[in-house]
Amino acid sequence: MLKALMISVIKGYKRFVSPFLPKSCRFYPTCSDYAILAIEKYGVFKGSLKAVWRVLRCNPFSSGGIDYP
Repeated sequence: MLKALMISVIKGYKRFVSPFLPKSCRFYPTCSDYAILAIEKYGVFKGSLKAVWRVLRCNPFSSGGIDYP
């Protein structure tokens, strides 16, 4: 149940907030898609930690690239 709630929040962010922000993700899949994949694969706690680590790595000093959970 918590997993579905977290994924719904991320999908809401993608639909209602993300379109108004500049495109700046250096990775594929995007950070929000990565978070959904990580939560589905690892569960809420570990998936959320992996998603937070990914967002912290998405910065101007990172080379980016393809990164799957």
